[in-house]
Amino acid sequence: MRIKAGLALLALLLAGCTVGPNFEAPNPWSPLSWFRRTTSAANPSRLSMPVAEPVDPEWWSVLHDPVLTGLMRRVAASNLDVRVASLRLAEARAQAGVTAAGLYPSANGNASYTREKISEVGAVSALSSGSNPATQSNGLGGREGGIPTSVASGGSNSKVPPFDLFQTGFDASWELDLWGRVRRQVESANATAQASQEAQYQTLITSLAELARDYVQLRGYQESERIVRSNLATAQDSVRLTRDRFQGGLATDLDVANAQAQAEATAAALPPLEQQEQQTINAISLLLGEAPGALAAELNARKPVPPVPPRVPIGLPSELARRRPDIRQAEAQLHSATADIGAAQADFYPRVTLSGSWALQSTQLGSLFTAAAQTYSLGPSLTVPIFEGGRLRRTLQLRQAQQQEAAVNYQKTVLQAFHDVDNALIAYRTDQLRRDRLAAQVTQSRRALGFATDRFKQGVSDYLEVLTAQRTVLQAEQALADATTAVSTDLVALYKALGGGWQTTARG
Repeated sequence: MRIKAGLALLALLLAGCTVGPNFEAPNPWSPLSWFRRTTSAANPSRLSMPVAEPVDPEWWSVLHDPVLTGLMRRVAASNLDVRVASLRLAEARAQAGVTAAGLYPSANGNASYTREKISEVGAVSALSSGSNPATQSNGLGGREGGIPTSVASGGSNSKVPPFDLFQTGFDASWELDLWGRVRRQVESANATAQASQEAQYQTLITSLAELARDYVQLRGYQESERIVRSNLATAQDSVRLTRDRFQGGLATDLDVANAQAQAEATAAALPPLEQQEQQTINAISLLLGEAPGALAAELNARKPVPPVPPRVPIGLPSELARRRPDIRQAEAQLHSATADIGAAQADFYPRVTLSGSWALQSTQLGSLFTAAAQTYSLGPSLTVPIFEGGRLRRTLQLRQAQQQEAAVNYQKTVLQAFHDVDNALIAYRTDQLRRDRLAAQVTQSRRALGFATDRFKQGVSDYLEVLTAQRTVLQAEQALADATTAVSTDLVALYKALGGGWQTTARG
């Protein structure tokens, strides 16, 4: 019974206890619904509407653009920011492994050879003079503790010859984690590694959204170029018409000059659009780790802005905290800070370390591997903090303050996430309403231009009406193109706010 009780006590000591607070995952606040302010019965049925259906991790597929899909699938492997985040994750995991090594014993082997000479007037000579018990033979071939007896027994006038010393052995130590200090450190390091993984996913989401936004804007610039070229052709036709009428005496020099000026003003809008187009292609190339212009052949071919789908699955508010990596990162950081409190509290308790060493030592290589050459030590050591100048107490206060900061940061991250989604939903709805109004304006502006042109041809009005109508059409069509682009980029922003994309691209 005593043996069993002793073994149970030893197991209890080795297992120890873990001081400090245990982490409990917070239950994030979420609104009951995020449709109340973004949908209503008054919404036109033709609007693309959010629906409470599961979010597709490959959300860009709803745009039905194969070129965009191909680019998005290259981000995880090619984007340099994602690769840096992956390396930081590897660093954090390695650091967690280093911390976990503290749970296990450490052992080191050693071997050495030295050629030594003892000072003839030093401490060894002084201690060995007279009737020192250490001068008695110890069975090491006439040597005391590895020192020749001719040296150990000599007086201050003894000659001390150099001698060889051979040694081999090992030493081991193991700190018993009685209070869970190391276990808390490992818990903190693992939570930090988890935070790094979530940071990698967040970087991936940002890169995916940035690529999709740049792609949509690129198609928007190309659509604006098409509109300008179409209006330029109309303006050039007006120049020819005005010149013909001038030659027939039906128009004035002023009409010709105004028509030519309008054509030049329209043509002047092309270079800035071409500049934005090429710079956006370069931006996409950078996101994919390519050189400037590397994707020009792939992206120069003009395509329309990807249209938004009639229905946009956005999931439920309660799912957002699990889907957004920045929220999970903040939770992991809170976990790490909570574990750090336990590690700081454990420093107030004694530390017990088991250590031992065994070695073979001799001044002759031939007698190194004999029983007489053995030397060893074994035993526990106890370290008790007595006076640290307030360091332990201040460290604990620091860890507690850091944990409180992490808790507030978590709350802010959750709240910011719902603001992001709400703002994205509002922008998505209102920009669609604006787009539809601009589409109606374009229709009426084109009608007005047709009426003005007919009146000018009939000689009922001067060219000023045509000029004004042309400018109105160009402005309205460009505004409509910008609004159409804005709606698609709003959809990208919405899915970024929802935290979609990393699930498939990072793990698939």
